[in-house]
Amino acid sequence: NNRTDHCRSVKGRRSSAMATSAEQPNAADARYTFDEEKLAALRSSCPWKDDPRYFKNVAISPSAVMKMMTHCHSGVEKGIKKGGNPIEVMGLIHGRPDPTTPQTLIVTDVFPLPIEGFETRVVADDGDVVNHMIALGESLESTRKEKFMGWYHSHPFEVGQYSNCYMSQTDMSTQIQWQRSEDPHGNPFLAIVLDPLRSLVKGNPELKAFRAYPPEWTNPIANQCPDGSIINEEKLRLEKFGSCWPSYYELDVEYYMSGGARNVLANLTQNFLWMRTLGSTPMCETEARSMYPDRVEKVAERLARYQPSGGGGGGGDVPSALIGASSRMAGGARSGAPKSAAGDGKPGDMKDDEDSELTKACQAVVEIATEKLVGNIGQLSKKELFTA
Repeated sequence: NNRTDHCRSVKGRRSSAMATSAEQPNAADARYTFDEEKLAALRSSCPWKDDPRYFKNVAISPSAVMKMMTHCHSGVEKGIKKGGNPIEVMGLIHGRPDPTTPQTLIVTDVFPLPIEGFETRVVADDGDVVNHMIALGESLESTRKEKFMGWYHSHPFEVGQYSNCYMSQTDMSTQIQWQRSEDPHGNPFLAIVLDPLRSLVKGNPELKAFRAYPPEWTNPIANQCPDGSIINEEKLRLEKFGSCWPSYYELDVEYYMSGGARNVLANLTQNFLWMRTLGSTPMCETEARSMYPDRVEKVAERLARYQPSGGGGGGGDVPSALIGASSRMAGGARSGAPKSAAGDGKPGDMKDDEDSELTKACQAVVEIATEKLVGNIGQLSKKELFTA
């Protein structure tokens, strides 16, 4: 009887777990659904009106990325076939602000516009384009619950040391116009800039997402660039972010896909796409080589600022301190113990903050070292495989 009751209990727990998982999608699928009431409440409150840097992240679907890249590459090919320079293209972004993580914008789809040229100002004054946008918006209202919430365009310029993903004066004029008309009505507007030529060279999508500051707003942090870094050299700021660098900021970009799509991609990568590793070496790219000294310098500065609490370790014994901090963090995670033995006391909290900063700095060291190690292994493998 006891065994029968135990089996029934196990089956009951499994059924309950399956029902819960069916009602609550996992993290991989969460971006594909949303609560309409929460979204309406977020649009109604418009918290981004009070904070010029409210949005921090952009989550883009794989289909949207593929459509943008295909469209941008078509402009490159069309311009070259005509015997001239690559052509800039443009399109609209479909999506929504995420009510679950309110500082995130979700891009679900994109729609190319019939625009070709070397400037994107045509979006504001071309009658055919405006009519096309209106007709497209009306057709989507009956089938989709998201809205047009941004625009994308390409910068198919010559590949150099820095990315061509930045906002020009024309881009800023268009973006400010969109934000002024859409943001107050619960529809925060986004700009995505793609660099198709660098994408072809690197074998990865090269794109960045931006939002413009209100023209009347002044950044309290001097020389803060769109990516949050502080660059005191004017020439370097202009090279990396253009002449409008004080007027916009960059959002972190992430990609999302369903669990089923991830499984398919994992199988493709394992069985068919492994040879791509032999076709490129990221650490040998010009951009990677130029950024390497800066990355090392920043990590060194972060480690130098770390001062272990208490006696015994000393400021120079960072590796030993890292081992101790990592052990404490791992032990606390396994046991479920609180981070600080002092509860709400300040000394324990300060100790945890130091451990956290040290862990982040050392993770950056590991990342740099791993990239170099993997790159060197790849180069040696190519030498053995292809050298007679």
